[in-house]
Amino acid sequence: MLSRPYAFACVLRLRTSPEFRPGRSHGHFFPDPQYENVQHIICCDTYATYAYDFEFENNNGFSRPKYSLKRRLRIRTLQYGVARNINELYDSADTEVILSNLVHKVISASLEQGVKEGRLLLHDWLVILTAQYNDAYKIVEFGKPGTTGPLDVAFSHCPQLQPLPRLIFALLRSPLLRLHEEGVHPDYRIYLQCLFSALEPSSLLRAVYPVLSSYSTPDKQAYPRHSLSRAALITSGSPIFFLDAFTTLIVYYSSTADPALPFPPPQNCLLRAIINKLKQERSITPKLLLIRSGHDNAEPFEQYLIEEQDVDGIGLSNGMGFVSFLEQISRDVLEYMK
Repeated sequence: MLSRPYAFACVLRLRTSPEFRPGRSHGHFFPDPQYENVQHIICCDTYATYAYDFEFENNNGFSRPKYSLKRRLRIRTLQYGVARNINELYDSADTEVILSNLVHKVISASLEQGVKEGRLLLHDWLVILTAQYNDAYKIVEFGKPGTTGPLDVAFSHCPQLQPLPRLIFALLRSPLLRLHEEGVHPDYRIYLQCLFSALEPSSLLRAVYPVLSSYSTPDKQAYPRHSLSRAALITSGSPIFFLDAFTTLIVYYSSTADPALPFPPPQNCLLRAIINKLKQERSITPKLLLIRSGHDNAEPFEQYLIEEQDVDGIGLSNGMGFVSFLEQISRDVLEYMK
């Protein structure tokens, strides 16, 4: 982190074509008191991320390009093509960027209207997206939800959108959107608001939905990624699991691990090399936990196995895990499309 280049006292101005204009802005900067769409940044590095909402000024939207020749001081120009139809738009979607924008929006909603409103905003966004996707692909159409095939809540026709329901579920389970009565202290929620609003998209994705991998030995990886569920632990058959939650790294030896496996992992093994590399690259040095099932408290690890927990954070699954969450989204979508 200390070796990164930093810039200080920066000014960011966003210009657009006449068809649309910048709306709300999100990030660790503050608006200029005199000039519109000018933001001041005290300090930033190459990972600093800022987000904008755009609002259409007329019906042409992005569809009618205009060009004019003017003298400008141009630091950097990025040009993006215009999607020709909704299918092309879905295919070009970036899950990490979508999640980053959603997190900014729910943080703003939570601060202005409360955590419950932030949760509702997130839930409704997924319902509307799912409904529009099903209508675009003629799976289920608005006004006649019972006349075509079954609703597709898994976005099976669009690989780029498929991770979103799982990420929304994880974000709803996050302490960022949990209430004080659910065991989340307001100070911790404020800390997460500050942290999440500063993270670049790939790091934020890891903080919202941690990466769980498995190892057959400390020197040999078995599977690079598992879902965050107890079923994944059982079916994998691996003795060692490594969880990366951005601010926390956990090495977990299962109860079926061979006692001959070295614990903790030796300093010269592959797993330790990965841990040390992650520590070196992070903007915040993650906390490392080493847990051996049957000998240590496994709760810090098990709390991340969210897919069999209910979305409101009450406890373990009683038909209220990720699968049931999708079923509820399906019911809400059909109601919305009537």
